[in-house]
Amino acid sequence: MPIDLICLDADDTLWHNMRHFEEAEHLLLDLLAPFAEAGIARSRLEEVEMRNLRAYGYGAKSFTLSMIEAAIELAGERLPIDAISRILQVGRALLAHPVELLPGIEDTLDALVARGRLVLVTKGDLLHQEVKLAASGLGDRFAGIEIVSDKTRETFDRVFARYGVAPHEAVMAGDSMRSDILPALDAGAHAAFVPHSLVWSHERAEPPTRDARFRQLDSLAALPAWIDELNRAG
Repeated sequence: MPIDLICLDADDTLWHNMRHFEEAEHLLLDLLAPFAEAGIARSRLEEVEMRNLRAYGYGAKSFTLSMIEAAIELAGERLPIDAISRILQVGRALLAHPVELLPGIEDTLDALVARGRLVLVTKGDLLHQEVKLAASGLGDRFAGIEIVSDKTRETFDRVFARYGVAPHEAVMAGDSMRSDILPALDAGAHAAFVPHSLVWSHERAEPPTRDARFRQLDSLAALPAWIDELNRAG
């Protein structure tokens, strides 16, 4: 059976995202420089983020809360009274940054629409992801939008069932090995890894290089050709 459902990640697959988080992190490290060297502050922030994922989930709001918590843990009573306000400003800037599409995305989506139904499968804060999608101007190209708290095998099972496809009739493409690739493969789908230059450490994992349903692509623009190849192979 040919590929019918084409699932795409959003952040750093369709538009820039991680670079804004890196800018926010650098601002936090500057703020905390009197209390901890950059490496220690960065490690503490990552520890706090991992600890908070179950409570806060993913996204800018969760990151902002983790920045505040990390600052308090590192500086304690020495933290300046205005520091929390400055961190909140950094968090608000994360929520307000413009949506910048990656090169060639609109043409690539048009090519994909000609090959199957597009479904956006992205995780993070519901409101923020909806705002970014609206600002991107890409929404009309998608047959469905799935904003989820995390991406697991069960997530993809539900998506495939909702759109009435067998797993082998679906492909997932994204920049996270942990969230986009491995769970989609576990669910029985094809998966295209489109690496981005900036990757959160939490999203890294070993690639399943021996899985015939896996392909690493130089860019999302190569996905239509791989789908054609899969369809010819039948």
